[in-house]
Amino acid sequence: MEMQKDLQDIDHCLIGIISDTHGLSRLEAARALKGSDMIIHAGDVGSQDVLDNLRRVAPVVAVRGNTDTDHLIGELPETEVVEIGGKLLYVLHELNRLALEPATAGFSVIIHGHSHHPSIEEKDKVLFLNPGSAGPRRFGLPVSVAILSIKNGSLDAEIIGLKA
Repeated sequence: MEMQKDLQDIDHCLIGIISDTHGLSRLEAARALKGSDMIIHAGDVGSQDVLDNLRRVAPVVAVRGNTDTDHLIGELPETEVVEIGGKLLYVLHELNRLALEPATAGFSVIIHGHSHHPSIEEKDKVLFLNPGSAGPRRFGLPVSVAILSIKNGSLDAEIIGLKA
């Protein structure tokens, strides 16, 4: 399977979730993610500068999106697995490429992007989280990021709208 980032022993963790930046590093996104223990970028990063700027806020785990063709960004993995506080998180860009049954595989959270539609849904006791797009405004959709809190084994997710 993919490379695993292991933060298993953490009882309380804030994870900043961002996607579809398409090369745009928004100051408001960095502010909204400040205080995160980790940032997960769910693809369509657009440039290495985006990841470098996010790393000034917290350590970053990122996956490649369908538009990530730049040399460095294009080498990002298609999926990642993150383990935090006893919870397994699976990260990919396009949800329709999910090639496993999350609950059966032991995942608590599926983090994805691509659609630019922010959403938080639970299916079969698995949280599906799309932070929306923090890049250029498209399709009349909001510009947003998300925060995932893992505290004593409980999950809580919130979409944070950004000024565009």
